[in-house]
Amino acid sequence: MAVQKGATPEERMVAVLRWFIGTLKGQYTSRNTSMGSEKKPLNPVLGEVFYGNWPDTDNQGETTLVSEQVSHHPPITAYYLENAKAGVSVEGHSGQKTSFNGRSISVVQVGHAKMFLDRPEGRETYVITLPTLSIDGLWFGSPYIELTDSSYIYSSTGMHAKIHYSGRGYFSGKAHSFQATVSAPSSSKPILQAQGIWSGKSTVTEGTVLPVGSVFWDADAQKRDEVHVKPLDQMGEYESRRLWQHVSHGIRTGNYDLASKDKSRIENEQRALRKKREMDGTQHQLKHFVLIEDDPVYSSLVVPTKHVPSHQKSYRFEHA
Repeated sequence: MAVQKGATPEERMVAVLRWFIGTLKGQYTSRNTSMGSEKKPLNPVLGEVFYGNWPDTDNQGETTLVSEQVSHHPPITAYYLENAKAGVSVEGHSGQKTSFNGRSISVVQVGHAKMFLDRPEGRETYVITLPTLSIDGLWFGSPYIELTDSSYIYSSTGMHAKIHYSGRGYFSGKAHSFQATVSAPSSSKPILQAQGIWSGKSTVTEGTVLPVGSVFWDADAQKRDEVHVKPLDQMGEYESRRLWQHVSHGIRTGNYDLASKDKSRIENEQRALRKKREMDGTQHQLKHFVLIEDDPVYSSLVVPTKHVPSHQKSYRFEHA
């Protein structure tokens, strides 16, 4: 876990930024790469869960993942990742507010992530806000995702990073471009600036932490380790791959009648459960997370901007 290897707060902040940039390709271009264009994902049902892990292959420790659909209207997913050996954990949630402007779909991601580093000198915390998405290419029947506006990383050490996104416009621009700046409270100049393609290569353009001109991140040079999951027959009925197995099989094999029928079955079951809760006057009970109406960690670190409110709710993972 490279984020723990930094000897100074500056080095660790740069490592957290690099880790974050390294997550973007898998999150926002994987379907485009594997299927030729962006595809509409399945809508998770309330209470749907996903469990996975990345085994310890190089004495770095096992990383585990727990994800739960904690709200359906609006759709919100909460997640928790942990590598106990490295003393690193990430907790967060993500929802969406969508609007259509005639040429593209704008998706404001509502939520944030928190990374915790447990260190000998104490715990460091990083609050990570989420970029806004623009789904472009609708006119040409080949939709793809661009990131727009800016997102931020705030550290309990007083350091912060701004990541500004731009992309291929109607006439010009390079797809998936970004520029990142890391600032320290003790310095009037950035300790690092990097720019390039978040789904490809970026370089250091200014700073003291890394050599100017060196590669900041190269997504194409990184091997993506696939998540490990249990066999289907060992999964619970609300685990994602078991819940959607027939729909997924129908889509992969071109049996869209099977996919449609099983998707309708799942949706009808959910409507019946929702109606029963309304009649009983009960609410859905979360399995792994607890809603925090006003996240004190978030509000103590962020600097409010257009898409960064001063207060935000969160979902705290409950250890078994």
